[in-house]
Amino acid sequence: MYSPTFLAARRGRLAAAALACAALTAGAGVTGAPSAAAHSRTPVSFGHHRHVKSFQDSNWGGYVATGSFTSISGSWTEPQVTCNTSNDLYAPWVGIDGYGSSSVEQTGVQTDCSSGSPVYSAWYEMYPAQPVYWNDPVSAGDSFTGSVVDNGGGNYTITLTDNIAGWTENTQQQYNGQDASAEAVIESPTSSYPSFSEQDFSNVTVNGQVFDASNPQTLTSGGYGPTALSNGSFAMVPGAGFAAHKK
Repeated sequence: MYSPTFLAARRGRLAAAALACAALTAGAGVTGAPSAAAHSRTPVSFGHHRHVKSFQDSNWGGYVATGSFTSISGSWTEPQVTCNTSNDLYAPWVGIDGYGSSSVEQTGVQTDCSSGSPVYSAWYEMYPAQPVYWNDPVSAGDSFTGSVVDNGGGNYTITLTDNIAGWTENTQQQYNGQDASAEAVIESPTSSYPSFSEQDFSNVTVNGQVFDASNPQTLTSGGYGPTALSNGSFAMVPGAGFAAHKK
């Protein structure tokens, strides 16, 4: 649980605190190519959770369930953000593993402020490999649906759809995942968030059931906290008082 989720350049310094991660076998079927022009920042890992106590501020904010999971699906709307510093970096994502396990299978959309203005990029990650960026248009206000499915035998299907722009990316990956947690969260590997008023998640399901049934726990991150989970939907909003942010 104490594995680092920082920039690749910091990994050497934090190696002593890292979990031993499963080896990644390169898979085939990526339908989009990484876009070098879409992001200037050193590649980051949106990998493992840091800080283990419920409700404590962490590098993840949202809902996390523990147990045994072979699928997660969920939608979110990409908010309009205001960059506060060039270090601001965050992503909403859905995925399996990373909370108490050394594997991570996830997909989301990164908002990078290193240029001084928000730049949006779609990606997936099979930690400890670096994220793979898809070369597709992404804009604030777009609605996304992401899913991760363990098909058995170490074969994972990761899918991300921009419901507004009309594109879908799909990749098949061979990977030794542990399937020990499921997440719908926001994350800042740099511990620096841009400002936004609300980040909505909806229709989150795990193992084919509504997310609520898995009794997930809440996490805050960087001053953002989740509203009450209701039928697989919640929002990340400024502040850490969960009861105060019921929708």
